[in-house]
Amino acid sequence: MQNLMVTKRDGRQEKIDLEKIHRVIGWAAEGLQNVSVSQVEIKSHIQFFDAIKTHDIHETIIKSAADLIDEETPDYQYLAARLAIFHLRKQAFGQFNPPHLLDHVKRLVNMGCYDSHLLEDYNSDEFEQLNNFMDHWRDMNFSYAAVKQMEGKYLLQNRVTGAIHESPQFLYMLVSACLFAAYPKVTRLDYVKRFYDAVSLFKLSLPTPIMSGVRTPTRQFSSCVLIECGDSLDSINATAGAIVKYVSQRAGIGINAGQIRALGSPIRGGEAFHTGMIPFIKHFQTAVKSCSQGGVRGGAATLFYPLWHLEVESLLVLKNNRGVEENRARHIDYGVQFNHLMYQRLIKGGHITLFSPSDTPGLYNAFFADQNQFKVLYEKYESDQTIRKRTVKAVDLFSKFVQERAQTGRIYLQNVDHCNTHSPFDPLVAPIRQSNLCLEIALPTAPLNSVADDSGEIALCTLSAFNLGTLDSLADLEDLADLIVRALDSLLSYQDYPLPAAHRASKKRRTLGIGVTNFAYYLAKNSVRYSDGTANGLTHRTFESLQYYLLLASNRLAQEQGACPGFSETRYAQGILPIDTYKRDIDNFCDEPLQLDWDSLRQSIQTHGLRNSTLTAMMPCETSSQITNSTNGIEPPRGYVSIKASKDGILKQVVPEFEKLREQYELLWQMPNNKGYLQLVGIMQKFVDQTISANTNYDPTRFEAGKLPMKLLLQDLLTAYKYGLKTLYYHNTRDGADDGQDTGCESGACKL
Repeated sequence: MQNLMVTKRDGRQEKIDLEKIHRVIGWAAEGLQNVSVSQVEIKSHIQFFDAIKTHDIHETIIKSAADLIDEETPDYQYLAARLAIFHLRKQAFGQFNPPHLLDHVKRLVNMGCYDSHLLEDYNSDEFEQLNNFMDHWRDMNFSYAAVKQMEGKYLLQNRVTGAIHESPQFLYMLVSACLFAAYPKVTRLDYVKRFYDAVSLFKLSLPTPIMSGVRTPTRQFSSCVLIECGDSLDSINATAGAIVKYVSQRAGIGINAGQIRALGSPIRGGEAFHTGMIPFIKHFQTAVKSCSQGGVRGGAATLFYPLWHLEVESLLVLKNNRGVEENRARHIDYGVQFNHLMYQRLIKGGHITLFSPSDTPGLYNAFFADQNQFKVLYEKYESDQTIRKRTVKAVDLFSKFVQERAQTGRIYLQNVDHCNTHSPFDPLVAPIRQSNLCLEIALPTAPLNSVADDSGEIALCTLSAFNLGTLDSLADLEDLADLIVRALDSLLSYQDYPLPAAHRASKKRRTLGIGVTNFAYYLAKNSVRYSDGTANGLTHRTFESLQYYLLLASNRLAQEQGACPGFSETRYAQGILPIDTYKRDIDNFCDEPLQLDWDSLRQSIQTHGLRNSTLTAMMPCETSSQITNSTNGIEPPRGYVSIKASKDGILKQVVPEFEKLREQYELLWQMPNNKGYLQLVGIMQKFVDQTISANTNYDPTRFEAGKLPMKLLLQDLLTAYKYGLKTLYYHNTRDGADDGQDTGCESGACKL
């Protein structure tokens, strides 16, 4: 081994220095529990060979440490991370110690990697202070999975050569500096420092478009884009064009195509028959997949349509593996839209009548804006013998939906009545007609006529999340809420808008979607569980505080900078808050009283308005949960060690404080059913003004012949509806693989 030669970065060769390797591993192991320097060395040495490159030595040592991560030795995730940070800095800077912030920014501005406004907005004295604010040792708080995700998705790099240009603390500081650049000089450095501390200490999580984009010349940072398509070729083509624009700029797409007329409908006064929805869905699918998102991730979309659409039986199978390409569109996901009448037909053993929206004037709009009018019109058209229709048993149609949902995992659900009756927006003025890629956004949209005009409304939402695991008390949320609302609201003015319809809508509504991550750890810390009701009170208090302090922050910001122009179209303007419109069935399993002064807040909102039409949305946190070493969003972990598939291979991550809290965690497949989880989501939804990416989970081994009972699947849909859930995201089925395996969403596009 001592005689092996190593190839240096400049091409020179010299004898391998095992003592130097020993010192680096020893440095990385300092202060960690149950890690062995010699074991890492032994695993590494086996893989060394003559003339090995320095780069490959580093990679081998890191991989050897990462392979040792397991339940018994969780601290190897930090040893591997420190080695990876060491390697990363050597690549980025040629040395371990990072350069001065100003020198670093000048170099990357000259390379075209950083936005030149940084040097225009901040002077050298301010850069000196910002440099002193930074604590590069915080890089050592990352787990191995976090460093690899940072490298792969967030840190500035040449996506062709793989050359990395920065380390994590530069990212956090420069994001903070960009977000508060427009603030008055007397206060902005204080805001920059506080926000930097919040994100670099993992109290706040930021989404991929912000982490990878802010500080660069690309200024589009909204995670979620909602595009509605009308029933015309102009609108269809405009929708496809808008999809391409936003997919190329890192956004996840929600497409509402439910208004497109059904196959066989007359067009141009009967001159031709309509080809139906499927060819246009395939057109949208091509648009979604036409661009990669700056090398960060692939394009992804969810397409929405109503359960009563005449083509629904053909649409429900678009994702499945049976059939041929001509009648399938498997590379996007689907959201099927339900309402009270549909559920009533199921419960009463009735039928659902299918229509083309083009044949039933007023029905499509009423489906979202006015449930009473929808019922009247629906029954009127059912009895009209001149209208083309088809009748299906409700139980058969619902069964087809849950069957496809179970088989693909990715046929989603939107309860459009809950999205409009428990909404920040007045549905008669600004109805909610769709959700987004990951089913947590619910914002008004209007069909485009062309990509060049602003006649339609493209809804954008900018995401972030509180890390519940870092809270010392719920009072901490007040300051964190102020920081994140100010930062994200600034982003709306800072970013560019590729399309006029998006620019106008965003400035009008200024919508934010702030959620949570690390919920499972939060429950474990507080010795409560998902499934038995013990977490209900804590969840109620937590989400009450979350919504209250975010509204308070937006109200205070409105007093400083003015309410959003579209405030009058919200229920908040009428003095109606989420606590006034939730499903009262929640009270049957959670009688926790309100703790905060909602009456005073209500009065202040009516007097001064809100800077932002929406504040909350509970999104998946697939990537950011790894960055902050958190459990994923609101989800229970599948195992104590989660195994995430990424382009860098398999990444292991151990749940927070595993050794201390092992018995307190409730794992996903330990939960007896979905009821307790759905109750918690219902409690959250009481306060959340948009919606929640909630999943249903099933273990076939618990049922006869390993087959999920259709009755149970339908009952869970009814339970979710009863508890006021607006959406359901993934259907997860335990497949017998390692419980820790969690591949997440294939795109990650609309997640944190």
